[in-house]
Amino acid sequence: MERGMTKAIQLAPQHNGRGRPSKFVLTPLSAPLFAGAARRQLEADEALFVVGEPGDGCYQLEKGLLKVVITSLLGKDRILAILGPGAVVGELAMIDKGPRSASVFALKRCELSFISSAGFKDRTTRNPEIYQHLMNLLAARLRQTDEGMAASSFLTVEARLARALIQLGELAGEDDGAGRVVIRHAIGQCDLAAMAGVARENVSRVMSDWERRQVVTRSSGYYHLIDIQTLKQNRDS
Repeated sequence: MERGMTKAIQLAPQHNGRGRPSKFVLTPLSAPLFAGAARRQLEADEALFVVGEPGDGCYQLEKGLLKVVITSLLGKDRILAILGPGAVVGELAMIDKGPRSASVFALKRCELSFISSAGFKDRTTRNPEIYQHLMNLLAARLRQTDEGMAASSFLTVEARLARALIQLGELAGEDDGAGRVVIRHAIGQCDLAAMAGVARENVSRVMSDWERRQVVTRSSGYYHLIDIQTLKQNRDS
């Protein structure tokens, strides 16, 4: 992207014929929302913001991975989304003037652009078409949340875990040249459990079975999706 004319971009899900997101593509916004924005860095596991905090501005992720988390009254986390480069974060508080509705943490070292709430108001006043793009972004995320809730309610543990791994592979995986996908990020079983909405013990049980069958393996802390067809069959079951 050109310096000084950086356009805000978001991760927009493309849907396959069964109504679930199959991959993510970068969609440019028409207005330079983040042109000249301040820069911020996060280290792995560092919070960008937490639920309930005042919304002082919004961010665009330039490098790294973020996770969007909600926590139950019992202290259990659920990961609502994993966000990659180009994602806009914190825009809801800019629109409704409310506090942060979820917590956001870095999964790995991140670089972000930041504009204050005053800067957001000024730029959207001068470029009102930004709101239409943000509405599209919020609608896409609402659909993802609905699909996640449906998965938690109706899918088996294996299907939910396969769904989480496939989504991670599509967002952050690399093709190893042999038809397999390597997720070169240290995603732990706790994160997988929080993404899938299942107990960590169930993740351990299913992953042990898949490793034995060479469906998914783990090496140097990275997951290798070996038999993607079997994962898809589990997801769709």
